Amino acid sequence: MFIFNFVADIILGQILNWIYQQIVNFLNNFFFMMNNMGADLFDMSWVRATVLLFHYFGWALFVAGLIVAGFEYAIESQNGRGNIKDLLINSLKGFMAVGLFTVLPIELYKFAITLQGSFGADISRTLGYGFNITVLSVSALNSFSIGPSMNILVSLFCIIVMGFAVIRVFFANLKRGGVLLIQIAVGSLYMFSVPRGYVDGFYQWGKQVVGLCLTAFLQSTILVAGLMVFNANMLLGLGLMISSSEIPRICGMFGLETGTRANVMSTIYAAQAVANLGSKVVNAVPK
Repeated sequence: MFIFNFVADIILGQILNWIYQQIVNFLNNFFFMMNNMGADLFDMSWVRATVLLFHYFGWALFVAGLIVAGFEYAIESQNGRGNIKDLLINSLKGFMAVGLFTVLPIELYKFAITLQGSFGADISRTLGYGFNITVLSVSALNSFSIGPSMNILVSLFCIIVMGFAVIRVFFANLKRGGVLLIQIAVGSLYMFSVPRGYVDGFYQWGKQVVGLCLTAFLQSTILVAGLMVFNANMLLGLGLMISSSEIPRICGMFGLETGTRANVMSTIYAAQAVANLGSKVVNAVPK
């Protein structure tokens, strides 16, 4: 009888461990699919047309900025402060920026999503080596030193927290493709400033794109890692899963803002700069 119970526990543990591994694989594939939907957004015809529109708009602003930079150089040269080297370098920066601002963000985002999917699949396979969900989960619950009734409440609490973390990451992944499209639209406005040497706003825009791609990779990866750790240590696994929703805020603290609020403010400032320059040109034209 003892041998039968021992063999049954081993078989049951392997079955539960396999089920848990399949759940982790499903969630990893699900979040990869959600992120990939954001990448597939740029394969739609109307989105490609929108990106192409902002691409042409960026080229138009680049040409206008290049002409203004030439006039500014001519004015500065009359006062002995003109620098042809800075003009050429800024023009080269603007040419590279206008050629890549609609291509590089999309390709970088697709690379981050592909890397997240393959990396999450690789780390989830480790559940099949050396884990026993029955023994580890029971020992994790017993570490609280509480009765069986409280164990049920703790398990229910853990399930609620897991669902909260998964839902927050789900909605974050759902809107990320649209946020990237907004960032590309905003990036076109900086093409007027780059050839004139004002690149701080464009650098900040590049940080936003990098922050969005980094968040897309880290959020789902940390969530899958939390599910793996949850198998051995419930509290530590829950902490990892909750921390995955804090990644955008942490990136924002280091200048990698991923929200749309900074993009809208950048749009307002860039539009105001273009409008002010246009009014100055109109006023300078003799009537």
